[in-house]
Amino acid sequence: MVEAKAYARVGLLGNPSDGYFGKTIAFVLQYFRAHVRLYPSARVEIRPPKADIPVWQSLEDLRRETRWRGYYGGVRIIQALLMRFTDYCSDQGIALSARNFTIEYESNIPQRLGLGGSSAIVTAALRVLMKHFEVDIPLPIQANVILETETKELGVTAGLQDRVAQVYEGLVYMDFSKEHMERDGYGAYEKLDPDLLPNIYVAYRSNMSEGTEVFHNNIRARYQAGETAVVEAMQSWAEIAEQGRRALISGDAAQFSQLLNANFDLRSQIYKVHPGNQEMVKVARQTGATAKFAGSGGAIVGTYSDDAHLRMLTTKLEEIGVIVITPILE
Repeated sequence: MVEAKAYARVGLLGNPSDGYFGKTIAFVLQYFRAHVRLYPSARVEIRPPKADIPVWQSLEDLRRETRWRGYYGGVRIIQALLMRFTDYCSDQGIALSARNFTIEYESNIPQRLGLGGSSAIVTAALRVLMKHFEVDIPLPIQANVILETETKELGVTAGLQDRVAQVYEGLVYMDFSKEHMERDGYGAYEKLDPDLLPNIYVAYRSNMSEGTEVFHNNIRARYQAGETAVVEAMQSWAEIAEQGRRALISGDAAQFSQLLNANFDLRSQIYKVHPGNQEMVKVARQTGATAKFAGSGGAIVGTYSDDAHLRMLTTKLEEIGVIVITPILE
């Protein structure tokens, strides 16, 4: 048997410009993870966990689980990955041995909160496939294969940020400029020292989930139509990420924190933000913390000053049903 894990992703700066030749900074949140196991078997089988089996105790149980997890489980995305993985191996002239297997997976990443839950399952599954078939795929290409699993196979609108962060792990700066993408087929990725970060918190609620694939669709159409405000926003987010990298390296925590707020404020001008998500950001900022989306909504990330500030922030957010955690970055 082989097994692998992949972790939730938190977008710090620049998102959502990763799908638009932008730049981002993100890290993986080891508090949440997807875990995939693969073992030899007579047939090829994807075995869903209990949470993905369509059996509920009641209609209310169905409603609660659907609001939390959404409508899609992991079977379809692992099946899609098997298509992309075998296509990649075929294109590279890699002959796969006739070694059938069963894949099992589980994940405690809250779904539909913009924390990269689906891509974490795919990332962990790709790792076990590479181990099983003894195939070595370069890290930037791994991220491409994972993205194509969702975009080309499943028709989901997505960018590379989640996949790059989950493949590289830790804290990663990503430059998806058109020059890099057209020349190399992927961006320029740089691992940063997590110790450069100021005090970071992540907070989330389960009842505000909207679904990334729904959230991004209208922006994509507006961008492709050349809407000035959207095109300029993508450029501004890329600049915010670049400035954030410089602020981290120079030790300018105040500038970095200001950029976090600026990232969300710009988003609010372009996107229609759910009132519940607005409330999370508002309450966090009222305590003096910074706050922005960790992804596409339902979870936020920001900075705080000290332990006393963190306790106050946690208390205020808990009053509106929001859970606060402090990430451990390695």
